[in-house]
Amino acid sequence: MLLGAVLVLLLLGGAAPASAHAGLRGADPEDGSVLESAPRYVTLTFTESVGLLEDSFRVYSPENRRVSLGEPQHADGASDTARIDLPDGLAEGTYTVAWRVISADSHPASGAFSFSIGKPSPTAPAVPAEQVEHPVTKSLYDTGRHLAYIAAALLVGTAAFVALCRPPDPAPLRTPLLTGWWTLLTATVALLVLRAPYETGTAPATAFDASAFARTLTGRPGIALLTRLALLLLTAAVLLWLSRRPAPEPDRTPRAHLAAGAALSVGLALTWAAAEHASAGIQVPLAMTSSVLHLLAMACWLGGLTALLLTLRRTRTPPPVATVTRFSRLAFASVTVLVVTGVYQSWRGLGSWAALTETSYGRTLTVKLVVTALLLAAAGLSRHWTARLAAAKAPVAVEERVPQLVGAAGAGPETKPGTGGPGNEEPGTGKSRTEEPGSGEPEAGPGDRPRPPADEPDRHRRALRLSVLVEVAVGIVVLLVTSVLTGTLPARAEAAAAETAGTAPVAGLPGASTVTIPYDVGTPGGKGRVQITLDPGRVGENGVQAVVFGADGGLTIVPELRLSFTLAAKDIGPVDARLTDRGGYWATSDLNLPLEGTWTMKATVRVTELDQVSASRKVRIAR
Repeated sequence: MLLGAVLVLLLLGGAAPASAHAGLRGADPEDGSVLESAPRYVTLTFTESVGLLEDSFRVYSPENRRVSLGEPQHADGASDTARIDLPDGLAEGTYTVAWRVISADSHPASGAFSFSIGKPSPTAPAVPAEQVEHPVTKSLYDTGRHLAYIAAALLVGTAAFVALCRPPDPAPLRTPLLTGWWTLLTATVALLVLRAPYETGTAPATAFDASAFARTLTGRPGIALLTRLALLLLTAAVLLWLSRRPAPEPDRTPRAHLAAGAALSVGLALTWAAAEHASAGIQVPLAMTSSVLHLLAMACWLGGLTALLLTLRRTRTPPPVATVTRFSRLAFASVTVLVVTGVYQSWRGLGSWAALTETSYGRTLTVKLVVTALLLAAAGLSRHWTARLAAAKAPVAVEERVPQLVGAAGAGPETKPGTGGPGNEEPGTGKSRTEEPGSGEPEAGPGDRPRPPADEPDRHRRALRLSVLVEVAVGIVVLLVTSVLTGTLPARAEAAAAETAGTAPVAGLPGASTVTIPYDVGTPGGKGRVQITLDPGRVGENGVQAVVFGADGGLTIVPELRLSFTLAAKDIGPVDARLTDRGGYWATSDLNLPLEGTWTMKATVRVTELDQVSASRKVRIAR
């Protein structure tokens, strides 16, 4: 779990904009088109179904002022479209349309384009760069997604190990079972709360907007998260009920328990399939079935590995070989399902071999395949040590039965196998077997197997523990890469969007601009960068959010961050932004920039009580 935590922190550093999973197929009016008269509405067509927000469209006039709009809707009821009615009386000139929708697989998609009425404006509207995700919101949301995957594997895998592998002492497995349940519950609540700001690309504080949260509860991702919460509460009730019932017979799990566990596990897996890649694109029913099987196989294998490792390390007596071999069979079946479903999902997401190297989805998938190959190699090693352990235990069991047979025949406490005494006569002679002088062991018969060294099972068990530990560590990496893959635009959808000409977004989206300022204090570890977002980045009142990244690219906490703006051409400034620490990022909502022009933005970062540094960047503020 430590490795998983470290990798999650590393992933937090990559607070880049999320990839859009709904590709824009076409726009009416088209990007860059010049119309003789004002259109009645703007219509967008996407590669998959999309959800609409209250602010899905923003239209800016040639004077860069927002045009008053109504509620967005789907064109003619088609779920892969978005439409907004335009008001009458639009003036001549160039208009900019900024859009933001929610893909069917729950990820936000955004962009911008322009069209002109009559003739293009002499000067195109000065608009900032494409709308970005809020770095803190995205980092928190991604962390919740990663933890949810790991927790699901731990919960489902541990339960499957107890039910199917039947360890004699399941007490040490209560901790991972409860840890998986609580972690998944916490992550699901966090994802539900952060869903609204994640969709709109705003700060985490906007999660407390009642209207936005109500909209989340009626959307597909919100319904999936609510269903997951309900299933987790039902799981807790079932576990509590089972804990109060008499223990089942040894080496046997009642069918009712297996059925209940299977139903809850499938239900939990469906909450992922219903809100990820499988729910959009081609062959949706087959894709969702494959996604559910893939997730359950992953959980049984990787979560079961964790349970096996704890069983090998924490039980008072070594687990019986039967438990280990049962898990070996379960792991083999899980790997088979993973390979079959993984090949199908890769084909569905890629669309072509070239996409493996030419798209982000393909490159991420390649990383997953390489790490999975390492995981399979570790699994093969574990299977080898499992077979060696079973082979080493088998002859010992034969030898251990001999004294019991002798004792049952009335041997005294000093009688040993191979010495004179009842039950040791030579067959057909009535004479006792006698021990050769100095031998100390009976002579091996023609059908006897040699007794292994006494410590051989222990050595095999230690080797198995080590190989399983390696499997668990590499498995966590596979889970995290899988989580990243679900947040990446599938290559097939990217190609479908690219086939449509004239729909590439123009540079610029009103409403937010992002500037990155690097800094270097000159001390070890004193390098980093400040990512500053201005909203709307125009004359008048602006909001500011600033996030500091350390030398390793991860989020870092600094004692103080100051930000000021100076317009030298008009002899204005410096204007102090008066940023306040909001617990992980710095922000203000009332920065007033009174005039348009190129302002100098100066950031002062204090890393320690003694070390601070200032750096500046130019930023264009339009009217």
